Amino acid sequence: MTHDHDLELRPTAAQTEAALNPPPGRNGGDLVVETLAGLGATTVFGLPGQHALGMFDALRRSDLRYVGLRVENNAGFAADAYGRITGEAAPLLLSTGPGALTSLAALQEARAASAPVLAISSQIPSAGLGGGRHGYLHELPDQSASFRGVVKSVHTVRTASQIPSALAEAWKSALTAPHGPVWVEIPQDVLLSPTLLPVVTAVDATPEDLAPRVELTAVAADLLSHAERPAIIAGGGVIRADATGKLRRLAELLNTPVVTTFGGKGAFPWEHPLSLQSWLEDRHTTDFLEDADVLLVVGSGLGELSSNYHTFAPRGRVIQIEADLGKLESNHPALGIHADARLALQALLETADRREDPTAPDRVREVLAKVGERIASQSLTQEQHILSSVRRALPAASPSFWDMTILAYWAWSAFDPKRPNTMHSAQGAGGLGYGFPAALGAAAADPTHPVLAVSGDGGALYSIAELATARQYDLNVTWLIVDDGGYGILREYMTDAFGEPTATELTRPDYVALAESFGVPGVRTTPETLEADLSKALSTPGPSVVLLPAVLRMFAPTHLG
Repeated sequence: MTHDHDLELRPTAAQTEAALNPPPGRNGGDLVVETLAGLGATTVFGLPGQHALGMFDALRRSDLRYVGLRVENNAGFAADAYGRITGEAAPLLLSTGPGALTSLAALQEARAASAPVLAISSQIPSAGLGGGRHGYLHELPDQSASFRGVVKSVHTVRTASQIPSALAEAWKSALTAPHGPVWVEIPQDVLLSPTLLPVVTAVDATPEDLAPRVELTAVAADLLSHAERPAIIAGGGVIRADATGKLRRLAELLNTPVVTTFGGKGAFPWEHPLSLQSWLEDRHTTDFLEDADVLLVVGSGLGELSSNYHTFAPRGRVIQIEADLGKLESNHPALGIHADARLALQALLETADRREDPTAPDRVREVLAKVGERIASQSLTQEQHILSSVRRALPAASPSFWDMTILAYWAWSAFDPKRPNTMHSAQGAGGLGYGFPAALGAAAADPTHPVLAVSGDGGALYSIAELATARQYDLNVTWLIVDDGGYGILREYMTDAFGEPTATELTRPDYVALAESFGVPGVRTTPETLEADLSKALSTPGPSVVLLPAVLRMFAPTHLG
C-alpha cells in the first residue's frame, strides 16, 4: 500500500542525478554553508581563524553574503541585531579558543534579550577532543563548557554526516520561544575532510509552538474581565513574538493601562490613551502598578530594571505570561503561564469579556503628569532637549541601537520608539560596546532605512575598529558619540556613593579625525545644532559619525528611599 507521504519522499530524477553526482572538491565546510542556505539564511557574520578556514573557503562557493567584523564580540552584536530585526537565526562563524571566547559577552546579551543567533565555531582536530591536553593551538580542555551557561543549547559535531542535522537542531532551538543564541562546534579536520555526501538542499527545522494551557488562560481571562484596577506590563517577549497588535487589542478590550519595559519599547503605542509609556524607574509608576488588583505581565521576568530595582511589591493578583520557564514566578508569586506571548494573548482575546472603564485614560494622564513634574523639578533641560533632538532627527521607520550610556538610560524611560521593534539596547546583559556593531548588523538586515547608533566615548572605544567594517561594506549607519571624557554614569554613581570617582576618567582620541582616517565622514556638533547635523548625516547614504561633546546627568532615582 502506498501512502501520500511516501510519494513526497521520492526524489525527482534531477534530484537523484544531483545526489549521485555531487560537485567535486566539497568538504565539511560546504556542508555547513549548504545547510545554512537550506535553512533560509542569506547573510552570515564572523571572523576567520586557522581552524575555521574550511567554513570560510566554502563561503566563496555559496550564495551566502558574508559580513566580516574586526572583533568577534562585535560580530556577535551584529548577528544579535540582525536576528532582532529579521526574526531569523543569524549565523555567526567563529574560530576556536580565543576567537570563540571573545564572543561570549555578545552571546550573553543575545540570551538576555532573546535574540536568535546561530553561533558556529571550529574546534581543534577530533583527536584532541575530550580534554587530553594535546597542545593544539587554541586548545581548551572543554570549549563547549564555556558556553553552556550562556546559550540556549550546545551541539558538538564529530563527523561530516552530523553537520546538517546538528545545524538544523540548533536552528530550531534558536527560533523556538524563547528565542536565543545557540552554539555549534565542529572540529577542524571535519570541516576540511572531503565529502561525497549529496548537496544539502532542503532542511526541516520548523520551530515548535509554545502554546498556553487552556485552563490557565481561562482563569486569567476571568480575573482580567472582572478586575477593578487592572494593569499590564509588556516586556521584550511581546516584541520577539510579534504580538504588539494582539496586546493593543487586549488592552483596548479590557480598558487596561499598559507600561512597557525597557526591553519591550514599542510593544504598545507611546501616545495611546492607555499608555503609561516606559517610566519604570519612577515611584509614581511603581505605586500605580502596585495598586493594581490584577496585574498582567507579558514577556517579562520582572527583573531588576523592570521592577524599579526590586522595590516593586505588587499587592494584587499577578498573571505572568513568559516563554522562558526559569523566569516564571522567579521574582513574584503569580498565575504562571508558560507560553509564547502571541499565542497566550490570542487565547485571552478569545476568552476575555469586554471591560468598561472610562476612568482609565484619566488615571494614566495623572501618573504621567506626576512623572513629568518630578523630572521638571530637577533642572535637566539639556538632557531632555538632546533626546528630543535625536527623536526629531531620526525617521520614524529607522531602527536605533543604544549603548550603555547616560543618554540611553534616558531613552529607556523617555524615548518614543514610534514603531515596534525599532529601539534596541544592551539592557539585557548590560555590557559596553553594543550600539555601533549592532547597528551595522541592522543595516545589513535592512538597507532601506538609515540606522542610528548611540554611544558614550567609553563605549565607543570598544568598537572603534568597526568603522573599517562600516566603510568596507558601505553600511548606512550614523553613529552619535556623546563625549563626556569618561564613564559618565559610573562617575555619577561613585560621586554619589563615595564623594569622588575613581578609574572613570578617560583619555580619548579626536573622534572626528579618527572617523575621517577610516574614510567615514565626521562632524562635531553642539546641543543646539545636533538635530540639524544628525538629520543631515542620517539622510546621507553610507556611514557617518556625529560627535557631541556634552556632560549629561541622570534624573534622580526613586528606588533609594
